[in-house]
Amino acid sequence: MARPLGKKNISQDIRKAIVIGFRSGCSKDRLAQQFNVTKRAIEKILKQFRDEGALVERKSPGRPRITSKNMDRNIVRASREDPQRSSTDIQMVVKTPNEVTPSLRTVRRRLQDAGLHGRRPAKKPSISKKNRIARVAWARAHLHWGRQDWANHVFSDESKFNLFGTDGIKWIRRPVGCRFDPSYQLQTVKHGGGSVMVWGCFSGTSIGSLRRITGIMDRFVYEDILENTMRPWARSTVGRAFVFQQDNDPKHTSKHIKEWFRRRHVDLLDWPSQSPDLNPIEHLWEHVERQLRGVRASNANQKFDQLQDVWQAIPMSVIDTLLDSMPRRCQAVIDAKGFPTKY
Repeated sequence: MARPLGKKNISQDIRKAIVIGFRSGCSKDRLAQQFNVTKRAIEKILKQFRDEGALVERKSPGRPRITSKNMDRNIVRASREDPQRSSTDIQMVVKTPNEVTPSLRTVRRRLQDAGLHGRRPAKKPSISKKNRIARVAWARAHLHWGRQDWANHVFSDESKFNLFGTDGIKWIRRPVGCRFDPSYQLQTVKHGGGSVMVWGCFSGTSIGSLRRITGIMDRFVYEDILENTMRPWARSTVGRAFVFQQDNDPKHTSKHIKEWFRRRHVDLLDWPSQSPDLNPIEHLWEHVERQLRGVRASNANQKFDQLQDVWQAIPMSVIDTLLDSMPRRCQAVIDAKGFPTKY
């Protein structure tokens, strides 16, 4: 049996029918059963009719809205035009001499009513059309590669870690479920300095050494990393026929480094530009950062020691999971038509 309706859920037509039925001799119990409403609701409807002589739909209680419908639309439009606008920015944009300026609290309420909530934006690189096409082509070519296909590949990258805290949290307003929509992402560029910079690599069989980078990392520093850290480790753990992955940072692709690869007979994996979401090592950096969340370091040396401890303790099960994710990463790039993905 359906639950009886309360007074607020009863339409005006049913209310009129209840009054007519009661005046025709129907009991309150009979009317409640016939219209599937509570007896208490019947009594309130009849009392209103007796007191006022008519069934009047009262306005909702509470203070009237301070903003007009046009102002509400302008508030939402201002946020959609630039999702990084703060409540204060939006308040200034919609300000007009013809209406009362809405408070910051009112601005936030109108945005929430429209489904726009303050969130931390996903940080993703800005990708050119040319590179989007190249990303999709690469993803299609490697879509069906399994863990064994990647076993002899060495993935590498650099990452920056602060002694404590972050570079500052930015906020953005977006609808629910749109975190990875390019319209609501915060575009990033490569490293701009930091407390401790490190280089690392891994393969399907082992995790490589973590190398600290002091000062500016130019082609000569990178050559030293390749010669004295990467190559000895790769040859001893993966074998002579390893394939090396690196991104297209200028110091990685300089003539000096290209000559080193040629001279050392190291095969390179063709890699699409602006594709950190295809490189599984990015998730290793996130793993390290999570492990050290809330752990403070008094200086850069202590921070590097902490990083090394966590890096060397990464289990191979994590590596297996990352390599198993490669088909999904490729499919995500294809589905996104080359734009950044959630990875």
